[in-house]
Amino acid sequence: MKILMEAINYDKFKWQICGDLKVIALLLGLQQGFTKYWCFTCERDSRARSHHYPRKDRLARKSLEPGIMNVENQPLEEPSKFLLPSMHLKLGLMKNFVRAMNQEETAFTYLREKFPRLSGVKLKEGIFIGSQIRDLINDEYFDKLL
Repeated sequence: MKILMEAINYDKFKWQICGDLKVIALLLGLQQGFTKYWCFTCERDSRARSHHYPRKDRLARKSLEPGIMNVENQPLEEPSKFLLPSMHLKLGLMKNFVRAMNQEETAFTYLREKFPRLSGVKLKEGIFIGSQIRDLINDEYFDKLL
């Protein structure tokens, strides 16, 4: 990645970088694959399942020093230079939203009826595709159920 950035004269232009989470992690020197501290913005422990959704506050990552919290290499750029793609944000928000819903309420039941081909496991985990998210955002009846 360093060679690629040199080839496009990144140091000269200092563009913002937009990429998926794996590319951003690679450019920041984070360990690839299943890691305990995967987030480049906070110190979220991926293995502490009980803290994933109830916890509202997250400690900001203090440094990207190699050898600490799954950082393997020196970062090629500052974290402030990265933009997250809007689809990643929408998918993440939708996932968190559906996981936080009470599964016995009418709104969750409506999701089952609206997407009958979506498996129960995917529905409980909040795994949707872009067109399904757009349908729900534009659905006035679902908005009233909430």
